[in-house]
Amino acid sequence: MGASLAGGAAPTLVGMPDRAHVDSHDPPADIASARRVIDLSHPIRAGLITYPGLPAPVISPHLTRADSRTRYAPGTEFAMDVITMIGNTGTYLDSPYHRYADGPDLAGLDLATLVGLRAEVFHLTDAWDAARRGIGAETFADRDVHGAAVLLHTGWDRLFGTAAYGTGAPFLTGEGARYLIDAGAVLVGIDSVNIDDTESGGERPAHTLLLGAEVHVVEHLTNLGAVPPRGARFTAAPPAVEGFGTFPVRAFAEVAVSPG
Repeated sequence: MGASLAGGAAPTLVGMPDRAHVDSHDPPADIASARRVIDLSHPIRAGLITYPGLPAPVISPHLTRADSRTRYAPGTEFAMDVITMIGNTGTYLDSPYHRYADGPDLAGLDLATLVGLRAEVFHLTDAWDAARRGIGAETFADRDVHGAAVLLHTGWDRLFGTAAYGTGAPFLTGEGARYLIDAGAVLVGIDSVNIDDTESGGERPAHTLLLGAEVHVVEHLTNLGAVPPRGARFTAAPPAVEGFGTFPVRAFAEVAVSPG
C-alpha cells in the first residue's frame, strides 16, 4: 500500500454523490459471539483540555449520595451530577450543522451511517514528518472506501492533553477530502487535534467539503494502532440533540476473533 502524505490546495465544492446507500458487507458469521471491542475514545473528566483555547468541562453534583440518603429508603442512595462542557470535548463527532446552518444536526443523523460501519484504517505513523503533515489523495488510491469509515492513524494521540498536541499536527488535505467524497466514504476519523490544518489560517477545506457532502467527521480518536487495516466495524454515535452540531461519542471498533 502506498500510504503517504502530501499537501494540496482545497478544491471547489461541487456535485456530491448520493450517500443514502451505506456499504452493507456482512460481518463474519462469528462476530456477535467471538469479537474483540477496541475503545477508541479519550475519557472525559473535569478540567480536560481537548482543543487548545476551548473551555474544559466542569462536573459538579446535583444530588450527592449523602443527601440522597435523606430522600430514599434506608440502604438506597443515588448520585446525580451536572456536566457543563462545549460539544468539542474528548473524542467527538461533527455533524453537517457544525459547518452549515441548514445541515442536519445531531438529531437529524441517520444511525445507519454511524453504527457498525466497515472500517478502513490507514496506519500512517511512519509516513509523515514535520515538513509534510498533510494526508493527500494518493494515500487512499489502492483501497475501496465506498460505504466505509475511513480512520486515519497518525499516532498524534500520544500527545493528547499536552501543550504539544495543538501544534505541528497531521491533517487531511482538501484534495484528500475530495477523493474520499468521490470514492463514497461515509465517515472520516482522525487521531489528531483537527481534521484540518489549524495553522494555515481560517480556511477549513476538509470540514467544508466533508460536511457539505454529509460525510461525518470524528476527531481526537485514540488507540487506532490496535485496529487492523481491514475487517473491523466502527461505531461512533452521539446523542440526538436538536440544534447542536458536535458532541462526544464513545467510538469503538469491533474485530472478529478466530475460534481457538
